[in-house]
Amino acid sequence: MISGFQALRGFGFASVVVRLLLALAAGGAIGYGRSKRDRSAGLRTYMLICIGAAMSVLLTLYEYEMLHGAWAEIAQQVGEKFDASRLASQVVTGIGFLGAGIIIKVAHQQVTGLTTATGLFATVCMGIAAGAGFYECVLLALVLVVLVLNVMSPLEAAFKRRLRNITLNVEFNSVEDISRITQTIENQHARVYDIDVERTERRENKYPSAIFILQLSKLNHSHSGMLTSIAELPCVHSVQELIS
Repeated sequence: MISGFQALRGFGFASVVVRLLLALAAGGAIGYGRSKRDRSAGLRTYMLICIGAAMSVLLTLYEYEMLHGAWAEIAQQVGEKFDASRLASQVVTGIGFLGAGIIIKVAHQQVTGLTTATGLFATVCMGIAAGAGFYECVLLALVLVVLVLNVMSPLEAAFKRRLRNITLNVEFNSVEDISRITQTIENQHARVYDIDVERTERRENKYPSAIFILQLSKLNHSHSGMLTSIAELPCVHSVQELIS
């Protein structure tokens, strides 16, 4: 397998085709999983980004070949210098602006788009590696990125539900009910760190609400138990655990 990679490390039409197809496949494999989860950046976005990153390296290699071949005489006359990292570094900078545009703050103090932005960055790096002919790196990175995005997601959610720190969004009748909710939490031997009131009065179909940041006790750190105890209060209309 390694010997097969060695034959494609040279710069020629066959190696260009293989590198672009590898970038296409790597971007598509990651984008497919994101599309299934209905993320903002899906299959085509990841494929195009990975191909574009691979093209940046291929253009750099093409420039090098031409400066030492057909353009050699002209390059010597004008004193042209070659920087192999120029285009690839600009791609990494550009994906930073794209990733920043994906990261947004949504309701209840939550931020979304971080995983998508970092996934795009990893895809760009894979595209650069594919364009450079670093096939082993692309294949290994593809397996690891797909593993992190698809397999680790439910494991991460399960791990966060076992933590003692918990953030709740609670809707209630009036602001005066906050003290009763706080007392219920403390009766469960939990500690309230912060309360952020989001709405103080009812608007349309939305009741007053607040974000409760608390730490469960060591003896009783059941998230579902805390949710149930708060939901059973007559003044509470809804309670939701916020998992970023």
